[in-house]
Amino acid sequence: MISATTVNIQKFSVHDGPGIRTTVFLKGCPLECWWCHNPESQNLNPEIFYFEERCTKCGKCIKRCEGKALEFKDNYLTMNKGKCNLCEKCADFCPNNAREYVGRNFTVKELMKEIIKDEAFYEESNGGVTFSGGEPLIHVDFLKKVLEGCKIRGIHTVVDTCGYAAWESFEKILGKVDLFLYDLKIMNNEKHKKYVGVENKLILENLKRLSARSCNIFIRMPIIAGINDDDAHITEAICYLSNLNIIQVNLLPYHKMGMDKYKRLNMEYKLLGIEKPSEDRMTEIAEKFRKAGMKVKIGG
Repeated sequence: MISATTVNIQKFSVHDGPGIRTTVFLKGCPLECWWCHNPESQNLNPEIFYFEERCTKCGKCIKRCEGKALEFKDNYLTMNKGKCNLCEKCADFCPNNAREYVGRNFTVKELMKEIIKDEAFYEESNGGVTFSGGEPLIHVDFLKKVLEGCKIRGIHTVVDTCGYAAWESFEKILGKVDLFLYDLKIMNNEKHKKYVGVENKLILENLKRLSARSCNIFIRMPIIAGINDDDAHITEAICYLSNLNIIQVNLLPYHKMGMDKYKRLNMEYKLLGIEKPSEDRMTEIAEKFRKAGMKVKIGG
């Protein structure tokens, strides 16, 4: 039976495609973007969030841990990930909800049951379901089955992808996706490897192929000061996109809303000191895309 692990199923979402949507965040991603605001979606496996501010250091989680993975060091609760068997008992028995299990496995049937709960809202708002992540194409066979279920019921479908997947994976879902939200992060390949963790050649090739298939595509471009907000990068992105069939470009200003999650997962946040780009700069960048004849939106 095909299944996949989700991070979250967000109801009444209005930023991941048209209308009121259910956004399914699937776990696992081939990228490691420095600005990722969902670091809990990077690892394929379930994980544990630790909310230090809630912890009273009562020690109940240590006593319940089957793998003996927890201990206090310098008055801070630490976890040996190699010993953790994800028994969930540290979360189940914490009286202050300081530990939270992240990652739930769904079969196709179970996920479809969640999706159809809000069909009335999709119909009234011309909304639907968005599959995000992480990277949904990591779970392409599962994704294909759920997309087929949505199409049978007439539910509008969106796939939010980083583009870093074998073209064969895209081919499996073509015709079942009404709209692709496609990330375009950095045009320079060396900078892309540094800040994203992989080369961008496959991402750019897949985007060209989707465009050639006349797929509906919204480009999502994060704007991060000092990394990809310079005029040279914006000009290169515009030149590249000008030759493709793109409906809209969404410019996403960098934000710090996911920063606390890194501490909860004992991960390093690498963009300390970077601030949100100014409204004036975002407007300037948007205007460059408009002058090139593209429909552009800040945010979304």
